[in-house]
Amino acid sequence: MNEKVEAPEVKNARPYDVAPPEQFTEFMRTGWAPSDLEGLQPLEVVTYAFTRRQVLSEAFPNIRLVIPSGNHKTRSNDTEYVYRPHSAFAYYSGVQGADAVADSVLILEPKAEGGHDAYLYLHPRSTRETDAFYTDRKYGELWVGRHFTLEEAATVYQIETRNVDNIEGLLRFSKETLLIRGEDALMDKLISVHAREAEFQTFTSEQRLIKDEYEVGQLQAAVDSTGRGFSDVIAAMPAAADHHRGERIVEGAFFGRARLEGNDIGYTTIAAAGSHACVLHWIRNDGAVRNGELLLLDAGVEMDSYYTADITRTLPVNGKFTPAQRALYMLVYEAQLAGFAAVKPGVKFLEINRAAQRVLAQGLADMGVLTVSAEESMKPEVGLHRRWTLHGVSHHLGLDVHDCEHARQDMYRDGVLQEGMVLTVEPGLYIQPDDELFAPEYRGIGIRIEDDVIVTADGCRNLSEDIPRHPDAIEAWMASILG
Repeated sequence: MNEKVEAPEVKNARPYDVAPPEQFTEFMRTGWAPSDLEGLQPLEVVTYAFTRRQVLSEAFPNIRLVIPSGNHKTRSNDTEYVYRPHSAFAYYSGVQGADAVADSVLILEPKAEGGHDAYLYLHPRSTRETDAFYTDRKYGELWVGRHFTLEEAATVYQIETRNVDNIEGLLRFSKETLLIRGEDALMDKLISVHAREAEFQTFTSEQRLIKDEYEVGQLQAAVDSTGRGFSDVIAAMPAAADHHRGERIVEGAFFGRARLEGNDIGYTTIAAAGSHACVLHWIRNDGAVRNGELLLLDAGVEMDSYYTADITRTLPVNGKFTPAQRALYMLVYEAQLAGFAAVKPGVKFLEINRAAQRVLAQGLADMGVLTVSAEESMKPEVGLHRRWTLHGVSHHLGLDVHDCEHARQDMYRDGVLQEGMVLTVEPGLYIQPDDELFAPEYRGIGIRIEDDVIVTADGCRNLSEDIPRHPDAIEAWMASILG
């Protein structure tokens, strides 16, 4: 007589889910062929991730360090946004792309002899001898796809792996612990707040200010893919111009490239046509794309490594700039050249902004719209030219589109540029459609030119140099695609 099989407990069930009957449960445990992954190799990033962990370990000796990947984020009721782990977790673990599993935790456990051991706690594959593979809608393989087994994950990431269901067993042994808080509800509950948590988070942000060789390669790949996405948008421009919500066609064209070649878009695409370009963060993307107007496209592909590009091009919908559009565009173009020239080691970060703003202020004065001189307007207590150029022209770029957010002000905003930093240079001019200080032909025009540069020993290298910027090059680029 067969031993009675208990119906499985349904993990992560919805209110209307029904537990499967015993006979079905027994049937589901039989008849499966082996399906182990063969030929797995360590990822390219693992040696870099190991070095990063060593730096972190040396900065915080004799203290446990806990870096969660983060929980799922609810979009609506029981549906979640596409999962993307916390950037610090990705940076130190090397976990990438669709292989990231919510609720994973990287722990650096201090050793008596100094240094730390690294443990990667995760939800492993729900293999066929378990019931979770078809009952657990949050992690089960039938529901969300295959995860690595613990052994497979250890091979790929070169870190000792453990089942996250057992993490409380480690944390039960109380010791001084630092946590990146606010990402994992269970970790927040289990680990007491420590006075050095802010210092810990700041360090994990500042360590990313200087990019290693792997990061630069990934950023270049993201930029190159983004350039192809911009070409896709140009090819879709006629269709966009024929639809009353053409901005959505633009957005969709770029998104297709991001999903084809990368993990996702690095941030919500700005597809701003006509006067929508005067809204700095226009992400509704529901307007018309009209011939004779400009399209401001601010978009970036995020690679499977989570490194993202951040590029803006302003394109004439019909492939040709009008004289007024070209005049404003060239002013922004010259401001960007000044910004590029300011980027070099030893220069203050804010000088990039000042260099570009000086050009913009002088150009606006020359056009007769400033009521003071460009020199007077550049004074912090005056700044009248900022009416048409409100945002700064640079930020750090990397795993996050605005990278290193928790760095101290004296290391970022008031800091000094160092070789290996990756930054944007993105001046812009925005003439609101009701701005009577400008002649009618200029009103409703928004222009931004944004490129991604790496600080080199004697200046900077533009990672996005191959994406046309000059208006003549843009017109030729569009003609080559549209005919």
